[in-house]
Amino acid sequence: MSELLDRHRAVLPDWLALYYEEPIEIVHAAGRRVTDSTGRTYLDLFAGILTNAIGYDVAEISDAVRKQLDTGVLHTSTLYLIRQQVELAEKIAKLSGIPDAKVFFTNSGTEANETALMLATQYRRSNQVLAMRNSYHGRAFATVGITGNRGWAASALSPVKVSYVHGGYPYRSPFGELSEKDYIAACVADLRDVIQTTTAGDVACMIAEPIQGVGGFCTPPDGLFGAFAEVLREYGILLISDEVQTGWGRTGEHFWGMQAHDVVPDMMTFAKGLGNGLAIGGLIARKDVMDCLTANSISTFGGNPVAATGAHATLDYVLEHDLQANAARQGARMLAGLREIAAANPIVGDVRGKGLMIGVELVEPGGKEPSPRAAVRVLEHTKARNLLVGKGGMHNNVIRLAPPMTLTDDEVEEALAGLGAAIAAATQDLEEAR
Repeated sequence: MSELLDRHRAVLPDWLALYYEEPIEIVHAAGRRVTDSTGRTYLDLFAGILTNAIGYDVAEISDAVRKQLDTGVLHTSTLYLIRQQVELAEKIAKLSGIPDAKVFFTNSGTEANETALMLATQYRRSNQVLAMRNSYHGRAFATVGITGNRGWAASALSPVKVSYVHGGYPYRSPFGELSEKDYIAACVADLRDVIQTTTAGDVACMIAEPIQGVGGFCTPPDGLFGAFAEVLREYGILLISDEVQTGWGRTGEHFWGMQAHDVVPDMMTFAKGLGNGLAIGGLIARKDVMDCLTANSISTFGGNPVAATGAHATLDYVLEHDLQANAARQGARMLAGLREIAAANPIVGDVRGKGLMIGVELVEPGGKEPSPRAAVRVLEHTKARNLLVGKGGMHNNVIRLAPPMTLTDDEVEEALAGLGAAIAAATQDLEEAR
């Protein structure tokens, strides 16, 4: 493994993050478990950053992909009709709830959000964008420009003018001590003030994650974006819901994260879980918005026959097995168990999320000071207990849990036992270091 790590460091960028003091190579997987090159097996509670949405080695998906491979047609491009792409788009458009919806396929969430920004700015003839503080929308030029988390914004240059508003991160918000109703009111007032003081009024769009992913699974109160939408409508501003991490039923309560806010956005972007590991993303938009471009465009790889076939099989599996309901049930058990663990460990400042999208924010004992060192210790201690978890947040101090949506009762118990032991061990580490 040390040889592979040396080779990685020699030819790949220094800024390409690797987990763990001793990074692992995953060489086999089945169900919710992955095995590394040393033969050690882990329960995967992060699912390739929420991408292996239904787990590994799923026969229905593998069989569908093999059948497509047997045709010899791996790629054609959107210059030709792609039956699998059309059929998938029809299903997604219907599920979206957006009237007269059209779908455009990309290769990733970054590319989907870039396309959404291009459509919004063209439709509104404005380069002004509203985004949320602590947000993350991708690693390309425009998406980095609107990302509200400096740890993930590599450049201050941007093709759009962005203004940031409060609301996505209640735990560290200046309005965080208010009731949910008053919190929403304060954030709406902030939105109005931002529009009136930092923009020319003709803003193209607001883009928002219903639950902030990279930001640490920060979960605003239900109804926030519905209240925002009332203000946006007054100005004609489009609402884009970034569902790259919250889509396909992962939040349990709803199929799309934005549905918790009782609003239908003008556009939604998606990726990650739809392909269950295959590279596919895209956006859904109102017909008039999607068709506003006057120049030609294509997508060379977006929605290619193999990816579209696998995505269709994944979506069918999610719907036929009602994985949204399983995410709600298992997520509730995970949240309850983690809150019990939090009560016994002073390094846990907040446990939040919905469904199988849960954040555990770690702090220095005795207050709310972010503790990145605690997160590093929890990451190592979970690995030692054969669990894989994620890490993120504005201060890199949040443990992110987003296992495959097929997670079982026994695996929830196993996960909670390992997480409890890992957090307790990290608490002891910090106490010994004082």
